[in-house]
Amino acid sequence: MLTDKEVRNAAPRDKPYKISDSGGLYLYVSKTGSKTWRMKYRLFGKEGLLTFGPYPEVRLTEARDKRDDARRKLRENIDPSGARKKAKEAAEREKAEAAKQVAFEVAARAWFELQKPRWAPVHANDVITSLERDVFPSLGAKALVSIDAPAVLKTLRLVEARGSIETAKRLRQRISAVFSYAISEGVVTHDPAAVVGKALKPLPKKGKQPSITDPDEAREVLIAAEGSGADPVTKLASRFLALTQARPGMVRFAEWSEFEGIDWEGEAFGPFMPLWRVPAQRMKLVADLKGEDEFEHLVPLCWQAVEVLRAIRRMSGRGRLVFPGQRHSHRPISENAIGYLYNRVGFFGRHVPHGWRAAFSTTMNAIAVKQKRMADPAIIELMLAHVPENQVKAAYDRAGHMERRRELAQEWADMLMKGMRPANELLDGPRRG
Repeated sequence: MLTDKEVRNAAPRDKPYKISDSGGLYLYVSKTGSKTWRMKYRLFGKEGLLTFGPYPEVRLTEARDKRDDARRKLRENIDPSGARKKAKEAAEREKAEAAKQVAFEVAARAWFELQKPRWAPVHANDVITSLERDVFPSLGAKALVSIDAPAVLKTLRLVEARGSIETAKRLRQRISAVFSYAISEGVVTHDPAAVVGKALKPLPKKGKQPSITDPDEAREVLIAAEGSGADPVTKLASRFLALTQARPGMVRFAEWSEFEGIDWEGEAFGPFMPLWRVPAQRMKLVADLKGEDEFEHLVPLCWQAVEVLRAIRRMSGRGRLVFPGQRHSHRPISENAIGYLYNRVGFFGRHVPHGWRAAFSTTMNAIAVKQKRMADPAIIELMLAHVPENQVKAAYDRAGHMERRRELAQEWADMLMKGMRPANELLDGPRRG
C-alpha cells in the first residue's frame, strides 16, 4: 500500500507510469508530473475505469474512500461510473430547475451589487433607479429563462413611448449586462436583449437642445410649470435650476451639506454670502479629473435661489438630498421629472431643463456685447463650468471673479423672476408621482 510520502515524492519520468495502492486504486503520474487517482474495475465481464481527481486536491485517504464506495456499488452489481453519471445528471437537472426559479430582479440586484464599487455614487443611483422604474415592473418577477427578446422589446417600447429614446437604449445595455452576468453564473445560456438593439428607435441627430432664450418668454415656462398640479418638489427644483445655470444632474443630486453662507432663518444673505459648492465627482469633467478638489464648482446664489432653498428645506431639510424623490427620500427626483413637467404644460420640443443654461448664456452675452462688458463672456463660461483647454487655468479660476459672478447671477434672476410669486407658495398641494 502507498504512503503519503511515496505519493508526494512520485516524480515525473520519460513516460507516464502507475503506482498501485490496493483494491484496484492507483496513482497515475504523467510526463509533466501531474498526478491523478484512478481505479480499474471489472463488472459483467467488462473492464471500466474511474477517475477520482488530481493529487494533492484529492488526498490518499479521500481516494481510498472513493475506491471503497465504488467497490460497495460493484458488490451490488451497480456500475460505479454509471452511478456517477446519473448523480451528475441529477445535479445538472437540479441546477436547471433552480435556474428556472431565479427571477430577473434577483439577478439584476446581484449584478448591481457586484458592479457598484466601480461606479460613482451618482451613476450607481441612476442605474438602480432606472431598473426599478422601467424594468422591474414588467420583467422583475419573471424567471430569467422565461424572458425572450419580444418581452424585452415590449418593456423598452414603453420607455420609447414617452420619448425617452436614449434611456431605452441605456436600459437595453443594462438588461443585457444582467443576462451576461447570469450566463457566467450558469443560470441561462443566452442573452435575449442582445438582439433587441436594432429594433429600437434610432437616436435623433444631435443638435442644440431646445431652449427659449428670451427672459420674458422663458418666464412663461416657469409660470406654466408652477401653475400646474405637479409635485411641489419638482416645481421648486425647476425654479432652482433656472436660477443657478447648473446642469440638471447637479440640481437633482444637490445635498444640504454643499450650501454655505446662508442664514436659514434671517435675511437672504449670511455673513459669507450664499454659495453652493458642487463636488468634483458630480461635475461633467473629463474622467481623469474627477474627484480632484480643485475642480469642484462654485455657484454664487442669488437671493431668489436662497428663497427656493428655504422653502424646500421645510420639506426635505431633515434628509440628505435637497430635492428627494417621492417614493424614496434617499434618492433624488427622477432624471426626467422636470422635462416631463415642461412637456405636459405645452413646451415639448421648445424648452428642456438643460435649456436654462443656453437661456442664461445667450441673454447675458447679448447684454455684455451691448454694454461693452468685455470681461463678462469669459466669466459667463466660468459660471457654466465650461472647462478651459488649459487645465491649470481652470484650477486657478475656480473661485475667480466671484463678486462679478454673483452680480451676473443676480442680474439674470431679477430679469427672469419679474412678477413671480414667492417660492414658499409652491409648497401648496400634495406630493405627486
